[in-house]
Amino acid sequence: MASPGGQHATFKMTSVIFLITLSLLCSPYQVLGDEGAVFLHEFPLIRRESQQDEFLSDLMANQKIEDPSSRTARSEEDRDALWDAWGPWSECSRTCGGGASYSLRRCLSSKSCEGRNIRYKTCSNVDCPAESGDFRAQQCSAHNDVKYQGQYREWVPVHNDPENPCSLKCQAKGTSLVVELAPKVLDGTRCYTESLDMCISGLCQIVGCDHQLGSTAKEDNCGVCNGEGSTCRLVRGQHKSQLSANKLDDTVVVIPYGSRHVRLVLKGPDHLYLETKTLQGVKGENSLSSTGSILVDNTTVDFQRFLDKEILRMLGPLSADFSVKVRYGGVADSVVQFIFYQPIIHRWRETDFFPCSVSCGGGYQLTSAECYDLRSGRVVADQYCHYYPENVKPKPKLQECNMDPCLASDGYKQIMPYDLYHPLPRWESTPWTACSSSCGGGIQSRSVSCVEEDIHGQVSSVEEWKCMYTPKMPIVQPCNIFDCPKWLAQEWSPCTVTCGHGLRYRVVLCIDHRGIHTGGCSPKTKPHIKEECTVHIPCYKTKEKLPVEAKLPWYKQAQELEEAIAVSEEPSFIPDAWSPCSVSCGAGVQQRTVKCQVLLSFSQTIADLPPEECEGPKPALHRTCYSGPCNGESVEYNSEEDELNYGELKDIEELYDWEYEGFSECSESCGGGVQEAIVVCRNKQTQATVGENLCVAGRRPPPLLKTCNMEACPPRWEIGNWSSCSLTCGVGLQTRDVFCSHLLSRETNETVVLGDDFCSQPKPTLVQACNRFDCPPVWYTSEWKQCSQTCGGGIQTREVLCKQRLSDGSILELPETFCSAVKPASQELCMNADCPAEWHLTEWSQCSVTCGEGTQTQRAVCKKKLKTGDYVVGDSSMCLDSPLHPLVRACSLTACTRPRPAQKTNPQITGLRKIYIQLKKQKKLQLVVGGYGYLLPKTSLVLRCPVRRFRKPLIIWEKDGKHLISSEHVTVAPHGYIKIHHLRSTDTGVYTCMAGPSQEHFVIKLIGDNDKIISHTPRLREEEAMKKIKKNEAYNRPEKQYNSNLLNRSKSDKQIVDPSSLYDNIVSRLLALKVWSDVTVDPSEPQESFERNISSEEDQVDNSLPYTFVMDLKRLDEFIISSQDLQENNNRLLTELAQELMRNNAESREPLKFKAEPKKLSPAISEHSLYKQVSGFSSSWMASSMEADVTEAHESVSEHALRKPVILRKISAAQQFSASEVVTHIGQTVALASGTLSVLLHCEAGGNPKPVISWSKNGVEVKYSNRILLKSDDSLQILEPVGADVGFYTCNATNSLGYASVSIAITLEGKPLIKTSRNALINTDAPSINVDVGNVVKTVQGTNVTIHCQVAGLPEAEVSWYRNKSRLHPASHVSDSYLSIGNVTELDQGLYTCRASNVHGEVSESTQLHVTGLSHDTYGVDRLQMLFAELVPGEPYVLTSQNGNTLQVNLGGSALIGCPVKEDSIPNITWFHRNQPLGTRSKLTYEPLENGQILRLYNLSKDHQGEYSCVINNPSESLRQKASISVQESAEYQWSVVSLVPCTASCGNRGIQHPQLRCVLGKEEVNVSYCSEKPKPNLKPVACNRRDCPPRWMVTSWSSCSQSCGGGVQTRRVTCQKVTGVGLSVPVANDICSLSSKRPVDSQSCSRQLCVDWTASSWGQCHGPCVGPRTAVQHRQVYCQTREGTIVSPGQCQGLPRPVTTQNCWSDVCSVHWRVSPWTLCTATCGSYGFQSRRVECVQHRTNKPLPDHLCSWRPRPSNWQRCNITPCENVDCRDTTRYCEKVKQLKLCQLTQFKSRCCGTCGKA
Repeated sequence: MASPGGQHATFKMTSVIFLITLSLLCSPYQVLGDEGAVFLHEFPLIRRESQQDEFLSDLMANQKIEDPSSRTARSEEDRDALWDAWGPWSECSRTCGGGASYSLRRCLSSKSCEGRNIRYKTCSNVDCPAESGDFRAQQCSAHNDVKYQGQYREWVPVHNDPENPCSLKCQAKGTSLVVELAPKVLDGTRCYTESLDMCISGLCQIVGCDHQLGSTAKEDNCGVCNGEGSTCRLVRGQHKSQLSANKLDDTVVVIPYGSRHVRLVLKGPDHLYLETKTLQGVKGENSLSSTGSILVDNTTVDFQRFLDKEILRMLGPLSADFSVKVRYGGVADSVVQFIFYQPIIHRWRETDFFPCSVSCGGGYQLTSAECYDLRSGRVVADQYCHYYPENVKPKPKLQECNMDPCLASDGYKQIMPYDLYHPLPRWESTPWTACSSSCGGGIQSRSVSCVEEDIHGQVSSVEEWKCMYTPKMPIVQPCNIFDCPKWLAQEWSPCTVTCGHGLRYRVVLCIDHRGIHTGGCSPKTKPHIKEECTVHIPCYKTKEKLPVEAKLPWYKQAQELEEAIAVSEEPSFIPDAWSPCSVSCGAGVQQRTVKCQVLLSFSQTIADLPPEECEGPKPALHRTCYSGPCNGESVEYNSEEDELNYGELKDIEELYDWEYEGFSECSESCGGGVQEAIVVCRNKQTQATVGENLCVAGRRPPPLLKTCNMEACPPRWEIGNWSSCSLTCGVGLQTRDVFCSHLLSRETNETVVLGDDFCSQPKPTLVQACNRFDCPPVWYTSEWKQCSQTCGGGIQTREVLCKQRLSDGSILELPETFCSAVKPASQELCMNADCPAEWHLTEWSQCSVTCGEGTQTQRAVCKKKLKTGDYVVGDSSMCLDSPLHPLVRACSLTACTRPRPAQKTNPQITGLRKIYIQLKKQKKLQLVVGGYGYLLPKTSLVLRCPVRRFRKPLIIWEKDGKHLISSEHVTVAPHGYIKIHHLRSTDTGVYTCMAGPSQEHFVIKLIGDNDKIISHTPRLREEEAMKKIKKNEAYNRPEKQYNSNLLNRSKSDKQIVDPSSLYDNIVSRLLALKVWSDVTVDPSEPQESFERNISSEEDQVDNSLPYTFVMDLKRLDEFIISSQDLQENNNRLLTELAQELMRNNAESREPLKFKAEPKKLSPAISEHSLYKQVSGFSSSWMASSMEADVTEAHESVSEHALRKPVILRKISAAQQFSASEVVTHIGQTVALASGTLSVLLHCEAGGNPKPVISWSKNGVEVKYSNRILLKSDDSLQILEPVGADVGFYTCNATNSLGYASVSIAITLEGKPLIKTSRNALINTDAPSINVDVGNVVKTVQGTNVTIHCQVAGLPEAEVSWYRNKSRLHPASHVSDSYLSIGNVTELDQGLYTCRASNVHGEVSESTQLHVTGLSHDTYGVDRLQMLFAELVPGEPYVLTSQNGNTLQVNLGGSALIGCPVKEDSIPNITWFHRNQPLGTRSKLTYEPLENGQILRLYNLSKDHQGEYSCVINNPSESLRQKASISVQESAEYQWSVVSLVPCTASCGNRGIQHPQLRCVLGKEEVNVSYCSEKPKPNLKPVACNRRDCPPRWMVTSWSSCSQSCGGGVQTRRVTCQKVTGVGLSVPVANDICSLSSKRPVDSQSCSRQLCVDWTASSWGQCHGPCVGPRTAVQHRQVYCQTREGTIVSPGQCQGLPRPVTTQNCWSDVCSVHWRVSPWTLCTATCGSYGFQSRRVECVQHRTNKPLPDHLCSWRPRPSNWQRCNITPCENVDCRDTTRYCEKVKQLKLCQLTQFKSRCCGTCGKA
């Protein structure tokens, strides 16, 4: 057992001492076999009792009796040495903490045996429990019960004895007495406390970190045995504390769990202390009060305290997170330096293989990698592993799987269906940039990104890994690879003389790659245009001193032709023509001007540039000229005059000359290349190389080429392109061709395909995974189930699920919202046989009365159910049973009593149960809710909702269950009606009018071509709307049976589901009867205009319906019930119904009118006239609706465009419709009054996908209850608000693209309210921070701090700012809503308060600002360490200090010594070596760096050893710091030459052999990694195979193509040459090479692509949308076409700059602005009802002529309505608060409460 007692038992169990002495000739220890056993010098096993001899004799006796054959089989070596087999291992000397076990063998020979008879190994290498204590301490405590010097003592161990670590030395506790209680400790006892070495038989044996005897394995700095230090990172730094009496402590560094080798040094008066936090969250603190070792959270902490510094060490690993802090100890600042190794807690971990790609026949499967948290043991997000640069994500592995062949019965290979989604993410690129060079090969680049297209065609950027299934397009490509212009010399002219020495000339032209004479050639390489010539005929006159010049015309032509230079797109010097010669005869001077010019390609103009913009030498401005002989002299050149006039040209030519200087590097590394001789200009006297302009260009020697590197290239892998991916998502596969090839000759391009064994490099993979990402969710359907009925139709269903195939091949079932496509139908009708006819009961008829007692009837009809599911009514003979008699029952409705006016009842909507059929086109119709309308398109419709006991501005309209608001097409008026302009198919649907709990409906359908009914609303949506209608009517109006029709049928009758389809059927057949021919209309008849005053529409409810037929729904329902079969046998009934309609409409030739009788409220007052007084308010309501609908209308146009949420703000303030109800929109302020019973907060948001609305109060989510309600339109309603409801309410709109929020403030009786935040913000590096008031801010100096103070209150509160209770001047901050403090310092610290006040009260909130100083250590330790890494990375270094540091380096190496300085600048630094100035040590090799702050020592020898010191000379004092260098002999591993590698060439002069090196230890070869840090010896290669090569074809590079497009030709030179043994390339006859190989081609076609360019049309008219004052947009078309004018795909012009397609233009239409009139007088002097208005119109700038509003829509429209005089009315005196009180008195409205209070003065007099 692993306890103290258990270990006592282990070491007391047997008291025997073995002593077996072996020969000393053996090595100290020897490892044997794979068991990890070790042999030692002597092997005593110590036991406490003294029965050694008896035990030894018994053991030997037992061994002699044992039968040798019973031993285990002996090894070959054992039998040869006559040893018996090894015995079993003994019991371990310890049960934990590492012990020793031994094994014995005996000698079978009578003679002595060589070798050892005992061996050891380690065992029980598990940690002991914490409570078990120290093993050496247990051995000491075993002597506590034995008297020493006559008394009992308590013994404690003495550790780390340097002389004899394996003796048991103990100290009497409380005394200085130290006694050796035993000569040897028990086997397995540690030699030293900080080492794994253990004592065995009294000797200290080496134990590695792998717990093996004799092992040299050691832990790295991260605690990993034999590790490379890659699992942790070194953290070092310095902290300068700035504590004071106000700031008593500070945090130095937080050292995380698991860190090792922690060392901190504090210099200064402050004191270190520790705070800890375990992984379980347990916190602790230790004050480090005394020097010594302590245990803190199971971590040993070594703390030393001195007078001026403190040192803290922790070997680790830390068992908790340690926060090292400093506590204030004095005025001076303290500096803490720290260093530790932090573990990398997030590592990549490879996953298992994913499922196989196929089920049989051979497939592939992949692995992946996941980020793993070593502390928690959990998989975390990948970005945690990306944080550490040391972490390299393992690449996926690929292996074959399911290799068994597919069964014959299957007949196919099943492949996982990954290919489920189109289109895939793809690479997209920008156009190529302009080429970096105009010729000779340049580079152009572009950006490439991964994009994805959604189902709406919107393209957006995504992560690059989504496109990795295809190779990424190149981002750089070569361009303009044609040759630059070159000089081309023409043939020489004849010699200028007929005898003797003369001159000859030639024309030199600059020719481009197309063969066109142009500019751009370098003057340095220009061939000479004249040279000397000799005619070998003797002259019979004096020899000329100079050759005779050419006659003037030829010489002039040569000069003029060679000077032509054209302007290009690159800046270049362009010379003008030479001036005439300055003399008419003899030698003169010519001049010219030279300009730096560039061609502007976009405008095809030439621009002059400053000379410094052009590169290269500037052409000469002057030159000599010769105009022929003077005074009839002979044609001779006067050299003497030329020398006098033009200087030392002749001397220069004689002093400098051209020479060859070696060859350039070979153009190829193998397979045959070319070297060109290098020509330089030299001074003949000094042999120095000078500029080429000093040598005569005409004397330049011709180019000289020779072949090189003719040996064949080694075999290499040729790799083909990847095939396209087999699947578009999931895991697909790509394959490619890979084969081993051998290039024999680059000239002939001869290649041989070899076997794979010939290529030494690993073969590239043939297959790889692709498209390894999740497929999008799609719908999965099952097979159809059995039909629900055997006849008469029925329904069959199937399962439709949304699933997603993941990248590992698995299928995940998801909610339906994840599938974006339309869901397939999950049920459909069955088409089976008709059912037999049966008797069916009709629905109970409507009650015979509208109130009181009445009767209902029910009849039986014979029906047959068809296979389509429809019922047909047949004769009674079709039903076999006897018919059922009609049934009658009583019905009771509400009593026929009129409710008293004082009784509070629900609002009543007076609807008409009518069906309207429009036969002829009309401009406008006016209908009333409650029925159906079958109307013609393009008709304008006014749909009214007559209501009683309800205010019409509060009516809410819905269409198909969705809230309806005003737009350009639909107007929602505040007078109880809506107008639909010019009906279209999208207007069909169910319209609902809601007045409180009451609601009424109207169904609109259109009559299309061929009298077909148009119902734009899908049947499913219409059924849902009908269900909602039934539900609402059943809930809100259960008593209204008198309005019952097919919309409100009994739930018991399930045969008629939707009456709308029956009505459609009847109307369609009525229209098809063609009995309406008598109805005619005069097309010239004037139609009634709808453009009337709103008030007139209120007073007159005129629903004139000319040529629109009307029928009661009750009559149509009776027709449906009596005859539901509309086949041929019932066409007669249908005709009668049509004739009845015509008769009813013919009886009244006048248009039908439906008058809604206004309810009498009081004498001379009607319901309609009641709201005339608030028409201005109604207008504002309508304007608000229009404002909201502009956005909604815009959204409907681009409903498929993805947009982030936007919350629609309303301009108007809170509206109080009654004394108890407040309704407002988001962004406003609400003041709760004592009588407020309800607050409704509206929040409308737009976006796609549709945003989700949520509410929060003061940053906390709102908890809904029976008092705080969330309405169906996402509004928030607060019933009976109380003081606890005061605060900032925020409406949050969220969708998948983003988030938006706007706040509204609710205050109590208008008192101020401040939005606050209770957080602590600590900033260390951000330049600016913004916070809400209420936070605590701690930041560094120099930060810009802004404190926001959002205030709400009615009336608006006055805001003031205070600092430390002193008011700040308004000039010190920008606005009342925020306080800005720039470039803060410690002087800006303090408490900043925002105080808001108005007439109702005052409130304040504060923010505490703390400012910390910056740490200045410009030239300290951190800078030096950074410099060391930059100057010589990896070179050993040491820093000087007052106590001195030591660095050990190898002989011949180098080292860096740094001298840290704590000032802001480097002072004068002097270096000493062994107390002598460094300049006096002549043998030392060193180099001062960084102004002497760094000393670099190189070529280190023994002389470099010793102490180095730097003296820092300050103006006030001198500081001396020191460091020591120790130089050791190099390691034993070294490089040694083995042999020579094979020759690099078989012929020529390039063959060499390199010496082959190996790494040796002594004379034994070891792994080369041991010599990786050793420099290889500089060995020279040996020449080999220096002999002539056989002749072969040599080719030059292909020339530039003669055409850039449209097809051209390029050429090269082909020659037969032989390379000699000295490296010269000798041309030979072509026939010799033709014998061995075919002559390579010397021309080929090129640039076959079409010649294309962008072409743009002329600009269109300037009629686009206005984008600014007088500024609009115009467009043009841009297309790609060939030179012949053929338009081609734009992709062929992709590399060319594309012209713009849009531009701004001037338009007088956009010269408009909004003109506003002055505000009208406020309608009230106090309260919350006052408002005022003004006129806003769009006018033209110059003429001020009014224009339509839409022409100014590009500018924000000013508001035309606003609240005013929003102040509480005083109740003390009775006075009027509105200017309409006289009108109130005339209309006798003073009896009403709302008017009596506002017109108190006037009504009181009445």
